[in-house]
Formats: sequence, C-alpha cells, structure tokens
Amino acid sequence: MTLVAGVDSSTQSCKVVVRDAESGRLVREGRAPHPDGTEVDPAAWRAALQAAIAGAGGLGGVAAVAVGGQQHGMVCLDEDGAVVRPALLWNDTRSAGAAADLVAELGGPEAGGRAWADAVGLVPVASFTVTKLRWLAQSEPGNAARTAAVCLPHDWLTWELAGSRDLGALVTDRGDASGTGYWSPVTGDYRLDLLERAFGRTPVVPRVLGPAEQAGSVAAGSLAGGEEGAALGPGTGDNAAAALGLNAEPGDVVVSIGTSGVVSTVSTTPMTDPTGTVAGFADATGHFLPLVTTLNAARVLDATARLLGVDHAELSRLALSAPAGAGGLVLVPYLEGERTPNRPYATGALHGLTLSTGDPAHLARAAVEGLLCGLADGLAAVAAGGTPVRRVFLVGGGARSEAIRRIAPAVLGVPVLVPPPGEYVADGAARQAAWVLAGGDTPPVWPSAATEVYEADPVPAVRERYAEVRDLTADRVSGAGT
Repeated sequence: MTLVAGVDSSTQSCKVVVRDAESGRLVREGRAPHPDGTEVDPAAWRAALQAAIAGAGGLGGVAAVAVGGQQHGMVCLDEDGAVVRPALLWNDTRSAGAAADLVAELGGPEAGGRAWADAVGLVPVASFTVTKLRWLAQSEPGNAARTAAVCLPHDWLTWELAGSRDLGALVTDRGDASGTGYWSPVTGDYRLDLLERAFGRTPVVPRVLGPAEQAGSVAAGSLAGGEEGAALGPGTGDNAAAALGLNAEPGDVVVSIGTSGVVSTVSTTPMTDPTGTVAGFADATGHFLPLVTTLNAARVLDATARLLGVDHAELSRLALSAPAGAGGLVLVPYLEGERTPNRPYATGALHGLTLSTGDPAHLARAAVEGLLCGLADGLAAVAAGGTPVRRVFLVGGGARSEAIRRIAPAVLGVPVLVPPPGEYVADGAARQAAWVLAGGDTPPVWPSAATEVYEADPVPAVRERYAEVRDLTADRVSGAGT
C-alpha cells in the first residue's frame, strides 16, 4: 500500500491525514492547535505541524506530502530566509485603508474596481496579501526594507519541508497565488507592476507550479520526521483543497462554515466581478473557483452560545424552538468587521428587539439566520456569475450544528448536501499528493463520502428582513478590542 499525507494548516489548527494513495482510505490522522490572533509567528505553524505529524504516528512510509493552508497570509523573509515579522493573516483588517488607496489609485471605486478585477480577478480588500504589503511599506518601513521575499503560509511550510533556505526555491500553486492580488488566474502570470505599486519594489515571489507538478522532496532532518525523499506536492489554498477533497465538479457549490464563511463553486471559465463581492480565484485542478468570503461564521455561534451560557447542542435546540424569522429579530453578525460586504470597521448589531423576542430562543434563531443570510447573499452572487448551481455542499465546523443544517435550506433557498464531518482540506491535499505520484491530467478518483440531504421550504422573508437592516451597523470605537 502506497501512503500519502495531506496537511491542513488553517487559522485555528493544523491537521494531518495519512491515506492510501489508490483508494483514499484513511489510515491515521493527527492535529494540533494554532495560537489565536490575526498575526502569528510562522514558527508556531511549524511547531503545530510537527505535533500533528507526531499525533498521526509520523510520516514513516509516506511517499508524498502536500500542504493546504489558510489563504492570503503575508509571510516576509529576509535575504537569509529568516522571517522578518509575524505573518499578517487573512482576518487582519489593519490594511483596510491601504486597500481603499490601491483601488483609488487605479481610478476610484468603480473604475478602479474594474481595473483590478480585470487584472487579477479580485478587488483589493484588507484580506488580500497585496494590501498587507502596502500597509507594511507605509507602517513598518524598516521591516519592509528587510523583506527580500514574500510568500503565503502554505508556501512557507512546503519550503520548510524541503529544508531549503534558497529564496529561489519558494513555490506555490495557482489556487493560492490567485488570492494574493498580484497574480492573474486568466493569464497565469504575476502582475509585478501591481506588486511594485503596492510595495514600492518587487521582492522575490514563489514560482507557480502546475496542479500535479512536484515541488521537490522532503529533506533529511526537516520538520516532517519521516523518510527522506518523499515527494512534495505544490500544495494549495484551503478553499481549493477543500473542493478537491470533496470531489467537487463544475456546478458544485461548497458552503463552508469555519472561522470564515465561504461560498465557492468550481467553474471551467474565469469570473471577474468589479464590485469585489466575488473573488475570481483559480482552483487546484486547472479550473477556476469563484468565491465569496465572510469574516464571521462559526464564531458567531460560539459568541452567541457564550452570551447565553449554553453549549452548542442547547444553542441548536433553542434556535429550532423559535419561529422562522425569529419574530423579526435580526442579528447582523459583523463581530470582527466584515469582508463581504467590505465593512472592515463594522460591529455587530441586533435589530427588532422587543419584549416578545427578548429571550434565548429568539436570539439563538437570529444568530443562526444572520450567519446564513450572509452566506445566502454569497450564493446569489456566485450564481449570478453564470455558473449553473448543480449541488450545494454544506461543510465546516459550523455544519455540525443541527440548527444550521435544518435552517440552511430555508434561508439559502435550495436543498443542501451534508457530508460526514471530515478534514476535507487535508483530504484534498492528500489527493493532490497522490496525483503527484500517479501523474496524468486529472487527480485520482477516490470514493465520495455519502451525504445527508436536508430540505425545507424557502422562507424569503428572512433574507428580505435581513437586507433591510444589514447596513445599519456602527463602526468599532477607536482603540476598542475586537
């Protein structure tokens, strides 16, 4: 039996799965936590990967490894390959002003949005790497001057596994590169002019590999703790890896409720959206992955459960005991600002609170519906891009909530397919590793997990009420915590 390993280095934790390369059967797995925060020393990712590998019984006998990772994080390296400063993560909003400036420089909100979308498939917001580089150049010129290369979290971990200190050996893939803001998924080329515009000069950037192109080999003494010489896959961003792990095909929509909320669809054609609502990313197979991301997803449930003093099972029970629409109570869940819509400084808001709705059940229902309304807006935007919606998968930690599963089809307006809980990002990375070994134009076929179908009559009034109040929020008080 040939073994492959897939890594999911996400915002909150690192997961490692070891699978049979031919059948996809899970052999063993491990996980380890990441520190909280919106900036993290990459050494913490390395330590978590080592711990997760150990938890998976090591990588002895593994023939190939690939890494899926959180997107957009800015990892800056000096000329010797040392990390310059803690990495700014996708959910760090301090570069919101830089994002607005970059759009304005290409013509303002409308013309500038069109110019960026045409160039790189997205419109800069605080999440994207290009805006973080502008922030670094303006706010930390000393660190900017030390920066010789910039890469993404999965790029850095792949480089660490290869045991390299050569900046020229940095590699990435088209899926993750498409989320930087300076690589075009249409042409397959870096837009170094936009990188220089943002940063003031052009640092070294990773070479973009093909979907099944080998990125090198695991080095002796690297952090893998396995056998020297295992092939390294190019890796990819977490959303592209999840689509690969789910065997998503053109027309399939994946709604993921994790730290962020994501609505993505596999498409055979690129998509550009000058409003910036949909980011026209690439996927990990040679296709495209139009995608909408919200900053606030599963942690909305965490915060509401904490506020009510209940666990998640009780939160679900409460939400399901309240009527659809929560009696007019609406939670706009911008608890960490928001990316879609682009409201980086916004805070959450509760509308429609009355004596009859001021109880735990109505608040629990409003939290679930508010979270889902943001994702429903994303689904509508992706569908408007022209890709027919064939199936909708509901995944992520939030999909384990019974209330989410039962209320989602009513809010989204379509049935949802819920696969068993799993590590689909790590699974997608493992499938990519198997593809590197097997070669060919398409990834190996692994059996798809059985899904449970949830259906409900659509309740459009929920989204209509949400639309009335979603912009009625206050900005964060200066100096207040998040």
